[in-house]
Amino acid sequence: MPIQATEKIWMDGEYVDWDEARVHVLTPSLHYGWGVFEGIRAYERADGASAVFRLTDHMERLFRSAKIYHMEPPVSLEGAVKVTKDLVAMNGVPTCYVRPIVYLGFGEMGLNPLNSPVRMAIACWPWGAYLGEDAFETGVRVKVSSWRRLDANIIPPAAKATGQYLNSSLAKAEAVKAGYDEGILLNPNGYVTDGSGENVFLVRDGVLCTPPLAAGCLAGITRASILQIAADEGIRVREADMVRTDLYLADEAFFTGTAAEVVPIREVDDRVLGDPGPITRRLQEVFTAATRGRDERYRDWLEPVT
Repeated sequence: MPIQATEKIWMDGEYVDWDEARVHVLTPSLHYGWGVFEGIRAYERADGASAVFRLTDHMERLFRSAKIYHMEPPVSLEGAVKVTKDLVAMNGVPTCYVRPIVYLGFGEMGLNPLNSPVRMAIACWPWGAYLGEDAFETGVRVKVSSWRRLDANIIPPAAKATGQYLNSSLAKAEAVKAGYDEGILLNPNGYVTDGSGENVFLVRDGVLCTPPLAAGCLAGITRASILQIAADEGIRVREADMVRTDLYLADEAFFTGTAAEVVPIREVDDRVLGDPGPITRRLQEVFTAATRGRDERYRDWLEPVT
C-alpha cells in the first residue's frame, strides 16, 4: 500500500523532516536483515481524541525482540511510548499506523553485529485497510503457501525481526501472483502457523480455535485481544495444532493483526467457507468498538495521545 508522507519522523532523539530521515547504504541491517520492528495503530476515539491501541504492550514486545537480537534500544521503554504519542500529535494524524524500528547503524560490516551502533526510528502515517476496504465485509481468498514457516531453531518466531519477513514476503507474493489475497504458512511439521502478516483463527461447532505459539506463530497483540474478547463474550476457545483440512472444514475463519485488524476468510485453496459467520462478526464488532473507545471493558487498551 502506498505511504502518505507526514511531517516528522523521530530518529535517535531528534524529530527530523520526513524526507531527511535517511540511513547509510552500508548499514548492516540492509545487508543482513538485522533489525526488529513493530506495527501499531492509533485511532480517533468516539470522543474525538486520539489514542494508541495497546501501545505499551507493543513497545514491550519490541524491546523483547531487541533482546533476542542482542540490541539495546537507544531510548527507554517509557521514552519510546512518550515519543510515539508526541509524534502522532505532532503530525496531526489521530488515526494512523505507527512503525518503530531498531536497527544497526553504519560503522561496521560483516556478519558479526555486536560492534555496530544500535539505532532507532519511529514513523507514523495514515494507512487504510491492509487487505482492502471490502475485506471486512466480504472476506478474503487464501492459499496455503508452498513455503514453510521458519523453524523456531532457525530464526526465533518470538521476535518480530526484519530479515525473517523474507519468509512471509515469499508467501505473500506467491499468493498474490496466483490470484489470492493472502497466504497461510504451515510449519515444518505440517501444522498451520499463520498468515504472511496475521494470526489465523477458525470456528468449528461453536468453538474458536487458533494455533498455539509453540506452532511458530507470532504472539500477536491483536491475537491476544481477540482471545480476551472471546472469553468475555462466553465463546469457547481452544489453542491447538491444526492441519490444512481443518481450514477447509471450518464453519468460519478469520485473520487478526494490527495492519489487518479482524478480517474474515471466505475461501481457502478454492474451498468456500461462505459469508462471515456470527462469531466472526461479533468479534469484529467488539474489537472495533474497543479500538474506538466505545466499549468500557477495554478502556485500558487505549493510551491517549496528549
